[in-house]
Amino acid sequence: MSDDTPIEFKHFIRIIGRGQRAGRTLTQEEACQAMTMLAKGEVTAEQKGAFLMLLRVREETAEELAGFTQAFRALTQEGLSDLTVDLDMGCYAGKRRHLPWFVLAVLLLVQNGKRIFLHGTHEPDSKRLYLKEVLPKLGFDLAKNTQQAQQALDKFGFAYMDLLDINPALDEVIQLREFFGLRSCANTLARMLNPSQAQHSIQGIFHRLIDIKHRECAALLQDENVLCFRGDGGEIEFNPLRDVTLHINRVTEQSTIDVENTLDSYVTKPKELDVLQLIDVWTDKTQDTYGEKALLGTLANMLVLLDKLDWKTAYEQAQDMWNNRVKEWPVTLPTT
Repeated sequence: MSDDTPIEFKHFIRIIGRGQRAGRTLTQEEACQAMTMLAKGEVTAEQKGAFLMLLRVREETAEELAGFTQAFRALTQEGLSDLTVDLDMGCYAGKRRHLPWFVLAVLLLVQNGKRIFLHGTHEPDSKRLYLKEVLPKLGFDLAKNTQQAQQALDKFGFAYMDLLDINPALDEVIQLREFFGLRSCANTLARMLNPSQAQHSIQGIFHRLIDIKHRECAALLQDENVLCFRGDGGEIEFNPLRDVTLHINRVTEQSTIDVENTLDSYVTKPKELDVLQLIDVWTDKTQDTYGEKALLGTLANMLVLLDKLDWKTAYEQAQDMWNNRVKEWPVTLPTT
């Protein structure tokens, strides 16, 4: 195939779909080309489904994920990279068993001078609690564009934007779950997107070994500072009941940190997830042992990434930040 001959998308399907002997994985460059064509709508619906589901069955390599991420980063809403942000957090799993205690970790970082960009989406069929539902109930506005994100950062210290407003092409692929009945690699790519191009990015995953791919992908992309771990239900929240390994990449230097659980006793999940309980714990109206351990562990992970601390020191600093927090809820709650 000559350099001036347009590549047909079936070329990429053929590469990954010919079987164990004749097929192969995509190079990072090929992956970027393929996903760019898919994201720009230059493929048929049949080709899109075949490509994504072949990858789903075989599982993507770090090189493929890096190329796919490059493709979608190039399609991200302009202007977000101009925001002054310390930490990027992709929140795509939603919460099912417990409240999103990591929100309180975000508020603690904000009280200590950090600026955070949050992004996520909503999958209606998953029956999970997503940030776009949670934050308005807590009194925080959602941003729809770069200007509103800047306003939220200046007002709250953090901003949340839905993926639909950040990168519609990527969100469209995620929403295909409704038709496939399965998630595609798009959920992984959204976590790696870092639309604000923050110097630090923290990512939560669910399945074993995917954290290693995140770390290796970050190295291929030469992302400055990335931390990935198996969070509660796949979210960016520390599960205090489980040992976990933190996977870190700093440009191309990869490392791991093994962390033991911080809560030994079994915790019964709540019968319902009442978002306002987050406020009650923050203001000391009530206590929740699991919630406090979850937010402290999450904050410790953030501090490991941001300040290059060992985990014990980071956890101690997280505890100090929690003990010394301003306990007044920072915004007025909605009346309806």
